[in-house]
Amino acid sequence: MILACYDGSADANAAIDHAARLMPGAETTVLAVWEPFRVALSRTGGMGMGMGAAYPDNGEFDAATEAAAQARATEGAARATAAGLVAEPRIAVRDDGVAGAILAVADELDADAIVVGTRGLTGLRSMLLGSVSHAVLQHANRSVIVVPSAAVAEERSEWVHRRDAAISAA
Repeated sequence: MILACYDGSADANAAIDHAARLMPGAETTVLAVWEPFRVALSRTGGMGMGMGAAYPDNGEFDAATEAAAQARATEGAARATAAGLVAEPRIAVRDDGVAGAILAVADELDADAIVVGTRGLTGLRSMLLGSVSHAVLQHANRSVIVVPSAAVAEERSEWVHRRDAAISAA
């Protein structure tokens, strides 16, 4: 059983395609994580600035966000199925972070592996912002496959070539 994390990005698409090449026909749950309005406000500091009163939580925001996550999960499952996996969509709520939600679902499903894309952050941006894939790698108790998109892989390859050329010229 594979847990494929899906947010609709090029990296997530690459992760699903890679999983299908590595494990054709594998049973796969395609997971999209959504964030409740109250969590988004508290995470961004909105609650501390009185933003909660300006935007009352009547459930509409959460319903729309949850529906969007379901649509993303369904889209990802369709892509996985077309790529040769046996896929079903699933959503999870982000109460303690995206990585926490992914790890909780992986535990619940007893997934053999987690497949996730990477945004390709480097240097200082990576240290300051961190990443979901990094957090999953650091805390998972099962195999994790992190897959860059073609653009990120190309950028990294170009960086290696520039570095090697600079070393050779020195």
